[in-house]
Amino acid sequence: MANDLLKGKKGIIFGALDEKSIAWKVAERVYEQGGKLILTNAPIALRMGKINELGEKVNAEIISADATSTEDLEALINQSTEKFGGKIDFILHSIGMSPNVRKKKSYTDINYDYYLKTLDISAISLHKVLQTAFNLDAISEGGSVVTLSYIAAQKTFPGYGDMAEAKAMLESIVRSFGYQYAIKNKVRVNSISQSPTMTTAGSGVTDFDKFYAFADKLAPLGNASTESCADLCIALFSDLTKMVTMQNIYNDGGFSTTGMSEKLFEMFK
Repeated sequence: MANDLLKGKKGIIFGALDEKSIAWKVAERVYEQGGKLILTNAPIALRMGKINELGEKVNAEIISADATSTEDLEALINQSTEKFGGKIDFILHSIGMSPNVRKKKSYTDINYDYYLKTLDISAISLHKVLQTAFNLDAISEGGSVVTLSYIAAQKTFPGYGDMAEAKAMLESIVRSFGYQYAIKNKVRVNSISQSPTMTTAGSGVTDFDKFYAFADKLAPLGNASTESCADLCIALFSDLTKMVTMQNIYNDGGFSTTGMSEKLFEMFK
C-alpha cells in the first residue's frame, strides 16, 4: 500500500544484489512510498548481481562504491547530494560478508587476515559511512540511517563464525555514532535484527536451512520476511519515528524473547 510516507525524501541504498536481497525490497518500498533513491554496491557485486534491473524499476541511478573505502564513500555521497540537489534524508546499510564463513573455516581455526576483513566489511563500513556523511554534513536534520543485524550479536549460533563479532560491533557503532549524530542534527541511527532470511548472502552460512527452520518453529509469529523488514525500514526512514534512535529493533516474529515454543516442545516428546 502506497501512503507517500517518503514523499520528498531522498536517500542511498547499499547492498542490493538480487530479488532475494532485503536491500532490493527496501528499494522497491522506497519507490512505492514516493521516495527518490540512489543504489550502490561494490564493483564486484555490481557485476555479479542484477542491480541494473532494479535501477530501471525504481528509477534510480547506480553508483559503484566500496563501502570500506573512504575515498569511494566521499565520491558517492558528493555525487548523490549533487544529483538530488540537496542533502540526503535516509541511508540503508545492508552490507555483510565473512571470508572465513565463505571458506567454511571453523571458529577455532579462523584466518585472522580474513577476520579483520569481516569486521571491516560487515561493521566498520557502517562507521565509515556515518563518519563520511557526518564530516560532509550530508544528512538532513531528522534524517535516518538503518543497518541490518542478527541475534548472533547477543547469542551463540554455531556456524555463524566471526560474523557474530561483526554484528556485535555493528550494534555498538549504532549506539555510539547514533549518540553523536543525534547531538549534531537529530539524525537517527538504528539497527534491525532480522530473522534468518533466505538471501543469497545468508544462505552461505553453514546449515543455514537449520537456522531458518529452528527460528521459524520457535518464533510465535514465524520468521519475518524480507518484505516485513523492508516495511520496518520505511517506518524508520519516515517521520513517524522521529524519536527512535540508537536502538536495535528485533524483526523476528518474537524469536528473541521466546524460550520454548509448543512446536519445538512437541519434537522432544
